Amino acid sequence: MTRMPAHRIVFANEKGGTGKSTTAVHVAVALSYMGAHVTMLDLDPRQRTSHRYMENRFHTMQRRGIELPTPACEVFRDGDETALLQTIRRLEQDCDFLIIDNPGRDDPLARCAVENADTLVTPMNDSFVDFDLIGQVDAESFKVKKLSFFAELIWEARMKRSRATIAEKRPEMDWIVVRNRTGYTEARNMARIEKALNEMSKRVGFRVVHGLSERVIYRELFPSGLTLLDKGHLGDLGTSHLVARQELRALLKALKLPEFAKAQASLELA
Repeated sequence: MTRMPAHRIVFANEKGGTGKSTTAVHVAVALSYMGAHVTMLDLDPRQRTSHRYMENRFHTMQRRGIELPTPACEVFRDGDETALLQTIRRLEQDCDFLIIDNPGRDDPLARCAVENADTLVTPMNDSFVDFDLIGQVDAESFKVKKLSFFAELIWEARMKRSRATIAEKRPEMDWIVVRNRTGYTEARNMARIEKALNEMSKRVGFRVVHGLSERVIYRELFPSGLTLLDKGHLGDLGTSHLVARQELRALLKALKLPEFAKAQASLELA
């Protein structure tokens, strides 16, 4: 039986420091725990954060003599947009979900990945500095004045994708803005950001969901390649870590990925 092409999930934000790679890795490992075949494609050959995370995970499994659900991962090192699309089509034939981790900058390859996403995930810190990636707001009223270049790019990509959906047999693009690190935002400012995001979401058509809070544990886990889902290999977890795991469960549910993932939601993530 021929496998259907994978569902493409692209994590994209032109700004760094938003928890993009951390979120991508945790979603990839979560889907692996659910029984899905997952492949990651890292589009940043210089930093290759996602790929290094998976390398660390593999070394930990070797060192400890354990097996953990782990997505495959490779780095796209050379080539143009045509070569990238060829790589995407090659990889998606052997997995259920292809997760692409874009670099934290604007370049032709990043745009190509965005334009070909089934689910586009844009993590952002809960601040107007990060909101500026999507749109500009008035300094007095905090009302949205205009879309950013990034938002216009995605709007055009979605319109183009909509016209090609039937011919390519792919779903409409679902754009999701993930609010990371909300716990570090002052309450009044958080309310202003929420209002601006809701206004912008109606104009552009993205969904807003809550993501991962700022926690030291995420930085501490990187050298081992472990995630919050690797119960039994992390030692004693405090209450904040259990809350973080619940945040991840809520994020997976909010992404509304295809039926395969939702049908498996009662497995190891419970």
